[in-house]
Amino acid sequence: MAHTAQLTDKKRTLIFINILITCIASSMLATALTTALPPIITDFNITAVTGQWLTSGYSLAMGTMMPLTAFLITRFPTRKLYLTAIICFILGLVVCMLAPSFPVMMAGRVIQACGNGILTSMAQVILLSIYPLEKRGSVMGWYGLSVGAAPVIAPTIAGLLVDSLGWRMIFVAAAAIMLVSLIFAFFVFDNVLETAKKRFDVSSFVLSAFAFGGVTLGIGNIGAFSFASLQVLLPLAVGCVAGVLFAYRQFHQEAPFLDLRVLRQKDYSLSVIGSMLLYLVMMGSSVIMPLYVQTTLGYSATVSGLVTLPGSLAMALVSPFAGRLYDKIGIKTLFVAGALFMLIGNGGMVFLSMATPVWVAALCNVVRCMAIGCLMMPLVSWGLSGVKRELTAHGTALLTSLRTIAGAIGTAVFVGVMTSVGEHSAARYGAQAPMHGVNAAFLAMSLTTAVLLFIAVFLVKASGRAEHTLPPCEEA
Repeated sequence: MAHTAQLTDKKRTLIFINILITCIASSMLATALTTALPPIITDFNITAVTGQWLTSGYSLAMGTMMPLTAFLITRFPTRKLYLTAIICFILGLVVCMLAPSFPVMMAGRVIQACGNGILTSMAQVILLSIYPLEKRGSVMGWYGLSVGAAPVIAPTIAGLLVDSLGWRMIFVAAAAIMLVSLIFAFFVFDNVLETAKKRFDVSSFVLSAFAFGGVTLGIGNIGAFSFASLQVLLPLAVGCVAGVLFAYRQFHQEAPFLDLRVLRQKDYSLSVIGSMLLYLVMMGSSVIMPLYVQTTLGYSATVSGLVTLPGSLAMALVSPFAGRLYDKIGIKTLFVAGALFMLIGNGGMVFLSMATPVWVAALCNVVRCMAIGCLMMPLVSWGLSGVKRELTAHGTALLTSLRTIAGAIGTAVFVGVMTSVGEHSAARYGAQAPMHGVNAAFLAMSLTTAVLLFIAVFLVKASGRAEHTLPPCEEA
């Protein structure tokens, strides 16, 4: 085992700031292209179905890469792996920035996703490893700003860049931030995680790629094809079969590629389920809200950004506060309150009509985003708190992979509900049919949130926090 670096408080803070800068830039790129997609489609003369691969292909590559990070984190020194991931991400940004055609840009997005998959998993493992027990909730709360608020704010910022300077400036801005992060990391990062020599299990990696990639691809195709189509059912079937074979192999190996035994820890399993349900609703609503404002109500992209902006700011304010609350009172109260407020926020959207002022939707979005801020990082901290140190990388990789896939499912399913209900109710509701589709989508989100609330009320212990078994690095 490699010697874990001894850290001072100053060194911890510098590493944390570097991780925060990196994750803000990488998280924003996950959703920024939703705003830039129309001009990209025009410039490259491609169809919308082809263009959407810039986002769904990104999720596919992320879902494939994340299981591999458990092996990479425990096999290679922290500093080298972190710097390599940033360089990989920057390379992908440069490729997209200079891309003369769609295939080249698609390749750049895949390279970005590979780098981001490593960075996302590493960030959580590092933060949970270098900070003491009593500070982990607060730290993860601040970290939640990058992975929570940044993707929601990104479409607004991207819209301003696209309108003023063109869509390529999105990648220029992100590359500039990541370059600063790379230089910063070169000076402040140490090898803070333990490593061991492990054999790379090629079979497990291939199975995980087909499992996570197949499910993500199949769900992502729902928006362009019917559920009964070959484009949806074939990758889903391949993904499910590969998933079963992958799980069987992991449970029958002494040194698993992705150790699924971590799921035997009850609190961790509940946190995974809760995080998946949270991402289902969060990513679904982040896509539907702009569609509701622009397509259904007919407002501009600027108004759409202004409607969602208060919610993003609310999430940014609540997330660190929720982290500190978790450190003091545990997860039970936060879980119940967050799920309840999310249910209220989604439920309010069910009763909106074309005549309802747009500020009412903005208020519902604020309530929903506050709930997300209460839940996102506290769920991760709570779930990983009882996981053994040697399984932390595996637990983080699995949780991140599953919630990424859940986000893709939420986007496809809830947009599909909105579109289907709107089309089938046109004869009955006329001009109100699109609004009826939006109401139905948020009703589906409310039912999903009700399941989340049930878990919080009936399945989470009153004590709310597991005994932490992951010790921090020793003080210098």
